Amino acid sequence: MRDVADRAGVSPTTASFVLGGRDMRISEETRQRVLRTARELDYRPNLMARSLRTQETRTIGLVADTIATGHYGGELIRGALTAALRHGYRLLVCESEGDPALEATLVEDLVGRQVNGLVLATTSHDRVTAPRNTAGLPVVLLNCRSDADLPSIVPDEEEGGRAAATLLVEAGHRDRIWMVGETPERSLPGSGRRRGVVACLAEVGVEVEREISCPWWPEGAFDELSSVLADGHRPGAIICLNDRIALGVTQALAAAGLVVPTDVSLVSFDDSELAAWLRPSLTSIALPEREMGRLAIESLLSPEPTPALQQVHMPVRVRDSIGPPPG
Repeated sequence: MRDVADRAGVSPTTASFVLGGRDMRISEETRQRVLRTARELDYRPNLMARSLRTQETRTIGLVADTIATGHYGGELIRGALTAALRHGYRLLVCESEGDPALEATLVEDLVGRQVNGLVLATTSHDRVTAPRNTAGLPVVLLNCRSDADLPSIVPDEEEGGRAAATLLVEAGHRDRIWMVGETPERSLPGSGRRRGVVACLAEVGVEVEREISCPWWPEGAFDELSSVLADGHRPGAIICLNDRIALGVTQALAAAGLVVPTDVSLVSFDDSELAAWLRPSLTSIALPEREMGRLAIESLLSPEPTPALQQVHMPVRVRDSIGPPPG
C-alpha cells in the first residue's frame, strides 16, 4: 500500500481509506488517482489483515449435502455465488455428503473462520434438522425446511402441480389422466405437486383416473406402467412427478406401441437435461434453482426481517409432449 501512496502522491492513511472503500471526505480526483495507481501496480489488499482489523471477513458459508459434486442442484450454488459476489462477499462451499456429524463439523469450522452468515442447502426439497452452535450468525435454509424459526427458500411445489394440470386442461384433456410416482406425505415435492394437480383438476370437475406409485427413477416407472398397459388400460395423458420418471414412462409407452403426444400427452417436473433430450422433447415444470440461490443470499444479507417461508415460482417449459386428447 505504501508503494501506491508514494506513486499517487498521497499519505498511506489516505491510500488506506480509498482502497478500503471508506468515505472520509477525500476528493474525487484524489480517489480516482489512488485507484488508478493501484490498478497500475496490480495492488491486492491483504484480506486477512483487513478481517482482523474490521472483524468482518465478508464471506458466507454454504453447507450442502451432495449438491457440489452431484448431478442436480448446481444452479442453486451458481445463483448463490452470483448474488454473493454482487454484494462483495465470497462464498465458501462445503459438502457434508448427507452425514449429520460431518455437517456439524463443517458448520463449526465455518463459524471459527468468522463467516458473516450460513446457508444450509439440500439437493432435494426436504425437512432437515437446523444447525446448532452457529454463534448467533444469520442462517438461511435453501431448498429445505426445518421446525426451527429460520428463513427457508423452497420451490412452490403445489403451484407447480397446478401448472402441470392446467397445461393438460387447456389442451382439452378431461378424462384418462394418470399420475406416475410415489407421493408419501413426508415427501414435500411429491405431496405438494399432487395437491396442486388434484386441486386444479377438481376445479373443472376432473379427477386423476389412476395413480401409479413407484420410486422416482426410470426403472420403476417403466416396470409399473408396463404392467398396467399390459392389462389393456390406456391413458390419454400422464403427469410424471419428475423427469426421470418420464424417461421410464416414455420407454414403456413406446414398447406398448403408443406415441407421444399423438396417443398420450406427457408433462413432468424439474426440467432437467433429460427434458430437452427426450424425443419428443418433454414439457416440464422447472425447479427455479438459480433464483432460489439468489434469494437465499439476499435474505441472509437483508437488514430487514425476511418471511419465514419463501415459496418460489416454478417456471413452465413448454416443449412437444402435450397434444389434444386422442380421437
